[in-house]
Amino acid sequence: MASVVSKKRKKNTTSLSHLKTLGHDLLTSRAHINNLPTLLSFVSSSSPPQYVLEALLSLQAFFTSVLPDLPSSSKKPSSRAVSQDDPEFIYRTWLKAKFDEFVKSLIDVLVSPQSEETIKELVLDTLMEFVKLGNGGRFNSAIYHKLVHSIVHSATPVTFLLDLLVSKYFKYIDIRYFTYIIVEKICRTLEEKSVSDGDNESQSKESTENLIHNVHYILSHIPALEGSADKADYEMWSGSGEPENVSGKLKGEDKKKKSDQNNSKILTASNSAKKMKPKFTKAWLSFLRLPLPLDVYKEVLASLHTAVIPYLSNPVILCDFLTTSYDIGGVISVMALSSLFILMTQHGLEYPNFYEKLYALLVPSIFMAKHRSKFFQLLDSCLKSPLLPAYLAAAFAKKLSRLSISVPPSGALVIIALIHNLLRRHPSINCLVHRVDEEASKGDSEADKKVSENSEDPINSADVSNKKLCIDHFKNEESDPKKSKAMRSSLWEIDTLRHHYCPAVSRFVLSLENDLTVRAKTTELSIEDFSSGSYATIFADEIRRRVKQVPLAFYKAPPTSLFSDTDFAGWTFKHEEDNTSPKRPRL
Repeated sequence: MASVVSKKRKKNTTSLSHLKTLGHDLLTSRAHINNLPTLLSFVSSSSPPQYVLEALLSLQAFFTSVLPDLPSSSKKPSSRAVSQDDPEFIYRTWLKAKFDEFVKSLIDVLVSPQSEETIKELVLDTLMEFVKLGNGGRFNSAIYHKLVHSIVHSATPVTFLLDLLVSKYFKYIDIRYFTYIIVEKICRTLEEKSVSDGDNESQSKESTENLIHNVHYILSHIPALEGSADKADYEMWSGSGEPENVSGKLKGEDKKKKSDQNNSKILTASNSAKKMKPKFTKAWLSFLRLPLPLDVYKEVLASLHTAVIPYLSNPVILCDFLTTSYDIGGVISVMALSSLFILMTQHGLEYPNFYEKLYALLVPSIFMAKHRSKFFQLLDSCLKSPLLPAYLAAAFAKKLSRLSISVPPSGALVIIALIHNLLRRHPSINCLVHRVDEEASKGDSEADKKVSENSEDPINSADVSNKKLCIDHFKNEESDPKKSKAMRSSLWEIDTLRHHYCPAVSRFVLSLENDLTVRAKTTELSIEDFSSGSYATIFADEIRRRVKQVPLAFYKAPPTSLFSDTDFAGWTFKHEEDNTSPKRPRL
C-alpha cells in the first residue's frame, strides 16, 4: 500500500522535463535501469496525454533495442546453455517481465475510452512494431492475439481501432493469416461459453452481441485473397523470419537437417497464401455457429454469396446454415436464396422441397422488401429450366397472376415480365391464357334454360349464369403448388390489367397478346429492367415519355358556370357580375 502511495506521489511531482531526462538516461546507460518502472507507471489512461507520449517513446526505443536478447516465454532455457542463477539471465528475465507489463499497459490504454485518438493510433503502431520484431524477427502471434482479443472483447466502441487495423495492416498477408486463426479461437471460446453459461443471461447476451458485431466487422473487412495462391509477391508485415544460426558447430548432414526443419516452420508469403483458404473457412464456420443478432444475420446473408462462398475450401459445408435460414421464412429466406441458389447450380447441392419453399415466398409484402430486385432475378432464374413440370410452372404463373391485382404498379410490371418469360419457356401452360371451362359451359346452358323457364325474374337468372362463368379452380391459400389446381384455371387477372389505372401497366400487358410459342418472333424479357421499379421510377418514365397527341378542352364561348343547367335538374347557375359577396345558387 505504501509503494502505491509513493508511486502516485512521484507521478504527481514528476514534471515533463524530468520524464524526458529519465528516458534519456535509460537509453544511454544500463546503470539507470531503475528508471524503467517509473516510466512504466506513466503508461496509463489516467496519465496526461503528453506524459503517456513521452514515456511511450522512451520505452519503445529501449525495448526495441533489447527485444532480440529477451528470453522467449514459450521455451525454457536448457541447463547447458545458461544457468538460471546467472545474473545476466536474471536480468533478461526481469526485462521480459517488464516488457510483458508494458504490452499490457499499452493494450489498456488502447481500449480505454479516456484515451485520445492520437494516443490510440500511436499505441497501436507501437504494438504492431512489437508484433513485427518480438519473436526474433518473426511474427509474434502471442502479442497480436492479446491485441485482437482485447479489441474484440472491449465493452466500449472500438470502431476507430478496427478502422485503423483495416486501413493500415490488413493489406499484409501474414496479418490476415493470423487474424483468421485468432477469430476462430475467439468464436470457439464464445460458442463453448454460450452453451455452458446459464446465469446472467441479459448481461451476457448484451456483451455477446457486442463481441459478435466486432468479430463480424473484422471478418467482413479482411481483403479477399485474389489471384493464385502460388504468388510469392504478397506483402508481409514481419520479415522473412530467417532463424538465427544456432547450428554453427554442427557439421555436414546434421547442419542440413537442422536448416530444413527451420525452413519448414518459417511462414513465408507463399505459405500463407496456400494456407489462407483453410483458415478462412474455419474462421467463417466458427463465426456462423454463433447466435447471430438479427442485423448481423441479415448482413451476413446479403454478402455471403459474393464475399464468402467463392473463397471457401468446400462451399457445400454451408448447406446446413443456408437451409436453416431458408426455412425461417420472410425476408431471411429471401436473403438466403442467393447463396442457396449458387450451391444448387454450381456445387451440386440437392435441396428437397426447394420450389415449395420458393412458392411460399410469393406474398404481397415481397414486392415492398428491400432485396426484392435480387429475389425476382433469382426467381426468374429458378424457373428457367425446361425440365420444370407443367403443374409447377402453371402454379407460379397463376400465383403471380393473382398477386398482380393487389400489388403496386411496379410489382405488376415485374409480374407481367415473369409471366411473359414463363409462357415463352413452357408452351405446355399456354392453355392458361384462354381457357373455356367445360363445367362453366354446362352451367351457362343450364342458366339459360332457367332464364327461359322463369321469364319473370331474368336478372337473378343472369346473375346465376355469371357466377357459374366466374368459377376459378385455383386454390390461392394452398401452400403446395401440386395441390393448387393451377392447370384448371386461367390468367384472367392479367386480362383485368388492361384497364389498370397506371398507363405503364395497361400498355405493358399488351405484350402478352403476341403468340409466345413462336420463339423466333419473341425474346425473353430482362427481369433486371423491372425488378427495382417503384412509384418514383414509373413517374419519372412517364415524365420523360413523349406524348404525340394531347387532349384539349375547346369552348366556342367562355363558360359562365362550372356546371350546366342540364347536369343538375331543378338547379340553375347564374353568373353574378358583383363578386363582393359569395351567393348560393338558387333552386
